[in-house]
Amino acid sequence: MDPSLHRQLTLSSHSKADDETLSRTPVNRNQPAHTASKPQQNSLFGEVPPASLPVSSDVTLEAIRADLGDCQRCKLAAGRTNIVFGEGAARAPVVFVGEGPGAEEDATGRPFVGRAGQLLDKIIAAMGLRREDVYICNVVKCRPPENRTPEPDEVAACVGFLHRQLAVIRPHVIVALGASAASALLGDPKLGGISKIRGRFQDYHGIPLMPTFHPAYLLRAPDKKREVWEDIKQVMALLRERQTDAH
Repeated sequence: MDPSLHRQLTLSSHSKADDETLSRTPVNRNQPAHTASKPQQNSLFGEVPPASLPVSSDVTLEAIRADLGDCQRCKLAAGRTNIVFGEGAARAPVVFVGEGPGAEEDATGRPFVGRAGQLLDKIIAAMGLRREDVYICNVVKCRPPENRTPEPDEVAACVGFLHRQLAVIRPHVIVALGASAASALLGDPKLGGISKIRGRFQDYHGIPLMPTFHPAYLLRAPDKKREVWEDIKQVMALLRERQTDAH
């Protein structure tokens, strides 16, 4: 790993060069996405995903949020303080997807603002991007009790809103943070643990999806940061390729 880039994953600030974002160059969003050869499967959570990402009937992310409303679609609603819908650029080239909000996210209504979120911010900065250049959200929009993994019925009630968010944003690449997020997005119960699938692009309806470790896991296992950085470098290379194709 390049030492100067690795330091950005461990320091709380970044250099002026870090502000040179990958999204500064206009991007051709009609360029076909890299796709994996793995076929789409019926969803683990009861849906049958379309073969390709459809053109969304939602005009804006705000329209999706309005439709979500004061959601009571699953049992997580009873214990929440705030719905955590997501935030960032409406036409972000990269979307980061976690499994669900934690305590600080529930309190503020914003995704990834606790310790794990601070580490995600450093990863984004190491990519040469700012938080406002990307989009950050979760599979479920309400905090599971004690930060447990969302249950299948909770995911089934909420994942459709995530699909709609992605259909509006149409990013060049998705980063799935943890096995739960990757499984929900891909609808595949046989993906295995995140250690088995990370580092290899998967296909989300024609959009490359990179599974990697969740920042919360990195707080417990900091030795895994190097592996995450290898995954993120693949994401960066794909974004640079898209910028080159746009010229």
